[in-house]
Amino acid sequence: MEKKANENDSNKKSRLESIKDHFSKRAEEELGNDISSEDIGASIFILVVMGFFGLIFIAHQTGSTGFFTSKFSTFEMVMLYGFLIYWITTSVLILIGQKNPSRNLDSYGGLFFATFATVWLIVVFPFDFSYFTDVLPVFLRFLLQWISNEIALVLLILLFIGQFIAAVYALIERLYVRKARAQR
Repeated sequence: MEKKANENDSNKKSRLESIKDHFSKRAEEELGNDISSEDIGASIFILVVMGFFGLIFIAHQTGSTGFFTSKFSTFEMVMLYGFLIYWITTSVLILIGQKNPSRNLDSYGGLFFATFATVWLIVVFPFDFSYFTDVLPVFLRFLLQWISNEIALVLLILLFIGQFIAAVYALIERLYVRKARAQR
């Protein structure tokens, strides 16, 4: 019985050590100024997607299409557009070679803001997706007509989960980067 307890302790320690090793390696990679091609590709993708949705949301808001319900007040507007601006800003910083400011924005509040904004939009849900494609040209509407309120809600929940995991990961990684810088 005691042997099994020692094995469990050593397994826990080895898992903890492998997690620490992972973050230490990531911190060393982050200390350099090189920006990976994956970061550049992800930034371009995020800019295109967030820019596209931003234009759709602006068209709905200025056109009063019915997409935004009466629940869409100034605070919800700040949450929605702030979320888009955050992602666009971090992507632009990466593309212009400013990796550290982008990572700091991610780690020290940006991802937590985006996560909070997503939760708020899930709770309030000030949208009516039956109007979502109304601002698109007719020949493009079929691409997004499948998004109902229920599907949009599921997508927002998945986005929240992903952002929350990324926020915690980015914060831990940044703390390891800070520690590595202090040791140099």
